[in-house]
Amino acid sequence: MSNPYKRTGEKGEYIDSYYSRTLNVEKEFPELTDDITTSVCVIGGGMAGVATAQGLVDKGINPVLIEANRIAWGASGRNGSFCSSGYSLGTAKIAKKVGKDHARELCMLTNDALSLIKTRIGDRRELRGETDGLLEVSWFDERAAMEKSIEFMNDVMAVDYKFWSKEEIRDLYHSKRYYDGYMKPCAIQVHSLNYTCHSAQQAENGGARVYEKSPVTSVIKHGNGWKVITEKGTVIADQIVMCCSAYIGNLDFKLSAATLPVATYVLLTEPLGERLKSAVEGPYGVSDNRFSSNYYRTLPDSRLFWGGRVSMFNPTGDKLKNIMMNDLLHVYPQLRGIKADVAWGGYMGYPVHKMPQIGELEPGFWYAQGFGGSGMTATVAGGEVVSDAIANGDERYKLFEPYGLQYAAKPFGPIVAQTAYWMFQAQDAFKSWRLNR
Repeated sequence: MSNPYKRTGEKGEYIDSYYSRTLNVEKEFPELTDDITTSVCVIGGGMAGVATAQGLVDKGINPVLIEANRIAWGASGRNGSFCSSGYSLGTAKIAKKVGKDHARELCMLTNDALSLIKTRIGDRRELRGETDGLLEVSWFDERAAMEKSIEFMNDVMAVDYKFWSKEEIRDLYHSKRYYDGYMKPCAIQVHSLNYTCHSAQQAENGGARVYEKSPVTSVIKHGNGWKVITEKGTVIADQIVMCCSAYIGNLDFKLSAATLPVATYVLLTEPLGERLKSAVEGPYGVSDNRFSSNYYRTLPDSRLFWGGRVSMFNPTGDKLKNIMMNDLLHVYPQLRGIKADVAWGGYMGYPVHKMPQIGELEPGFWYAQGFGGSGMTATVAGGEVVSDAIANGDERYKLFEPYGLQYAAKPFGPIVAQTAYWMFQAQDAFKSWRLNR
């Protein structure tokens, strides 16, 4: 098996990260160098594009999938690894906008997608973590509000989240920052790069044609269909699906203008050995409820996999290591002196309304983007919704109509977003001071 980590740094190859260092790839996909035809062309080889292609194959359609770099080169192969139901926009806010019944239908899409991901993983242990469950912890001392929120989510989302007291949490996670929380028992940890590459290969095995290192330069109308032009080839397709999100560039102005490319970061520590237990003894993934949240998990070799932040900036190297290590030590000061092994970042596409953008721009021109913050389950749900619309005329994609292609204020959007991020950080700090003193 090849290991693309040896070529990190080359154009179009994976960046240096935990994921690229542990990539288990059975093959590399070719570049598109010919002029071909297909019924459906999926543009973008991240998790959304791959999930759409795999969904089409499952439904009897053999698409073409085109990726500019490597499969899951962007956020899909660099992310926080947690896979659970729901969206970046909280359930209560969704229900407030569209009503409980509509909110329940949206959430059920992610419940179904979580089950589908588990089925597609099967018994391949290199695709997932060893322990199921994601613990959501609060930085704020507000137990009554937490219990009310859990009750609402269990009702609308059809889940079974369990309340955890401050004492239960601190018994396993030795931080004075944490108060009450809840457990998502069905959540899993996924090796996102291995999973997405595996899914692309499964799609190819089922009849899809998958191409890497084939940047699309333009998409033009061609009769009743579309012509997708790459650097070295073309695809004539009856229908297309655009799944580029933060990396769409100038391929389509309306889609590009509807998301902000927002950076987020991850740190991997050195092996901590027995010292890890001074801070973390629980096996579950952990995420907190601040706007500027941290999320993390332990690895079998006693390393901490630590992620967080959103920003318009994308620092690298020692500067990023220092930023993330400071965040880690703010939660676990008893680990002071540990070293970072590697840190990395990447851009995700964030819509202003914090919900995925899924739909049809015009007949035969589909899109699925803006999954930043909503996670892998929502992304796979998007692939299923679009593939079912194309293959079977299913109209569940219309559930996302209330969350359309809202203009993200480019080119000034990133500056506005960064200013808002700093403001939300200040609000988190003030709320913590007010409730926890």
